[in-house]
Amino acid sequence: MTDRHHLERIVAAALEEDAPWGDVTSEALVPASATGTASLVAREAGVLSGAEVFAAAFRLVDPDLLVRLRSRDGEPFAAGEVLAEVAGSARGILRAERIGLNFIQRMSGIATETARYVAAVAGTAARIVDTRKTTPGLRVLERQAVRDGGGHNHRHSLSDAVMAKDNHLAFLAGAGLSLTEALTRARAVLPHTTHLEVEVDRPDQIPAVLAAGVDTVMLDNFTLEQLRQGVELIRGRAIVEASGGVSLDTVADIAATGVDVISVGALTHSVRSLDLGLDVSSGLVP
Repeated sequence: MTDRHHLERIVAAALEEDAPWGDVTSEALVPASATGTASLVAREAGVLSGAEVFAAAFRLVDPDLLVRLRSRDGEPFAAGEVLAEVAGSARGILRAERIGLNFIQRMSGIATETARYVAAVAGTAARIVDTRKTTPGLRVLERQAVRDGGGHNHRHSLSDAVMAKDNHLAFLAGAGLSLTEALTRARAVLPHTTHLEVEVDRPDQIPAVLAAGVDTVMLDNFTLEQLRQGVELIRGRAIVEASGGVSLDTVADIAATGVDVISVGALTHSVRSLDLGLDVSSGLVP
């Protein structure tokens, strides 16, 4: 679960963006005393994520609004299912509606897509993880959605772990340092608690990386045969991660090569929001 303070800060910023000077439509058309109820209804099946974020949008607009969550994050639901109900001020419901929907639709889309990937690799040792290809400012929520879908999180930020990628290696080559030497120097100055991962895009880079005693080797855009060879070479000496070219059509074959981790940027950078709607279920009462 996302920290409540962090969650509310994100939701408050979205509400401010959406109505910097109030909701002029509702204020002009709907009496201040009007009340009503509305239901969050699934237009399609999926996996829920963002229930507390949805509720926070209404709570921050009007603390007197009552939100009843009928499903929990991580639970599957069917088309037509009522996932939550909101009751109270009509203006408050209308004011929070779009922001609440935006968050829960996107997060549920991520959770649903993640669940598909997790199901595709069932029976293997591979875990599905996300990447840093997230919406700026929303990473903590999108990462929660991946977990709600049964996936796992990669490093949260550049501050969490050392991950030497192709551009890092290109700069090292330009400086005249060998790969093993550079990684060994890095290991010597890092705290023992800091994870060290290195991305390679060619099989012949693997021995030099292993010689430095890294924790994870990422095999980027390797063929299935190259992945199998890489797993055999690395096995027991480091975690093996596969990345690049991962889709629902390919992920099962990638998992079958024996890799430990499969990172999937598509979980967050190109996922479709799920179709959820807020339907007024009783008339507005002045």
